[in-house]
Amino acid sequence: MCGIVGVYGHPEAAKITYLGLHALQHRGQDGAKIASFNEKRFYKEGGLGLVSEVFNKERLKRLKGFMAIGHTRYSTVRDKNVSEQDLILNLQPLVREFKYHPKIKKEIAIVHNGQLTNYLKLKDELEDPPRGAIFSSSSDTEVLIHLIARCEEENIIQRILKGLTPVKGSYSLLFMTTKKIIGVRDPLGFRPLVLGRLSNGGYILASESCAFNLVEGKFVREIEPGEMIVIDKKETLRTFKLKSPYIEEGKHSQCVFELIYFARPDSVIFNRQVYSTRKRMGQILAKEYPIDADMVVPVPDSGFSASIGYSIESKIPLELGLMRSHYIGRTFIEPTQSIRHFGVKLKLSSIAEVLKGKSIVLVDDSIVRSTTITKIIQMIRAAGAKEIHVRISSPPITNPCYFGIDIPTKRELVASKHSVEEIRKSIGADTLAYLSLDGLKKAVEDDNSFCYACFTGEYPIR
Repeated sequence: MCGIVGVYGHPEAAKITYLGLHALQHRGQDGAKIASFNEKRFYKEGGLGLVSEVFNKERLKRLKGFMAIGHTRYSTVRDKNVSEQDLILNLQPLVREFKYHPKIKKEIAIVHNGQLTNYLKLKDELEDPPRGAIFSSSSDTEVLIHLIARCEEENIIQRILKGLTPVKGSYSLLFMTTKKIIGVRDPLGFRPLVLGRLSNGGYILASESCAFNLVEGKFVREIEPGEMIVIDKKETLRTFKLKSPYIEEGKHSQCVFELIYFARPDSVIFNRQVYSTRKRMGQILAKEYPIDADMVVPVPDSGFSASIGYSIESKIPLELGLMRSHYIGRTFIEPTQSIRHFGVKLKLSSIAEVLKGKSIVLVDDSIVRSTTITKIIQMIRAAGAKEIHVRISSPPITNPCYFGIDIPTKRELVASKHSVEEIRKSIGADTLAYLSLDGLKKAVEDDNSFCYACFTGEYPIR
């Protein structure tokens, strides 16, 4: 996941970046950081925690300049033994100094949303003599800095294009130099990146278009898979095309889980409105698996959009039988099973007067490990519900993701080792049904540009 924001050509670029990161808080809650530049030097501020916890007026005031990039972090490689200092070192933007010319050193900042699948191989090659690179973090993003620094081209644009050539995996990147901001999306287009225009004429780049709404920015367009866009003092935006020896020309594999779960409903990504897409998932799910019930109840907040679609198609009224506390993060992206288990009770509570004696269609977007849905069903049973029919607006997740989602092993996925009927029994539902893969493809208006590997095991990169 991770959320990235870049602003160019605004006198309060860091504040605009901060607001953009605030809108992208759902994409990562481990930490946040912003770097800015004011014609003279780079400024950096960041820390662990939520965006609103990390930044205050004093910190934002120190981030001077007309351009800035920022990052809200969701770590895909988690280690309970990692120290707080190591976590801080992994915060982005990473700001490093290297030589543009034999006698000229300059700084560059980078933020990354995604995951490099050949990170360890590249890191080993860089560390081996005679290169002898030394890494100061455990982030795969630092590999990119070394690859770019070792290129011989004098032009930073050509250095980035060449430096990214050996990289495999998913990446949406923002670079900030002393003169420009550069946005890059990997050739397969796994992660989203969109361009907006600010009211003063400046530009904003972000993971999702919802970041524009808070700063009254206007959505311009999506950065295309394999596209590099350069924003500087020149009057026109410049674009360049990445070439990868590993990717077939014109092949795209945008992460369909962004449309199912990650992105905010008010965003436009992959040239699709997220809310409308999720509503269609619910409508198709109701057609595929109808049930006679008293009400449709969404699992907050991820199940809302699909629940509306299910209710419209089935003509079963929608009721709010569960309430969510907005003062705890999403349980799916908490780092350990014990925290996730406890987090459900902190996060949700039932409304007994709505649920008591009723037959319920409980709608959610996915089942990953089944811990959350099991606790929710127990809660609804305790509130007096007569029947609970679970409907999931995506297919069963049977395979891990290697492109930026924290599902590292197959054994963690309940659907990889159990049938739908076995899962139904284990979670305590009266019936359970998932949206079919064909139904999902219809909902996202499939044009052969999506990655469905977590459902099919067919990965776009070896």
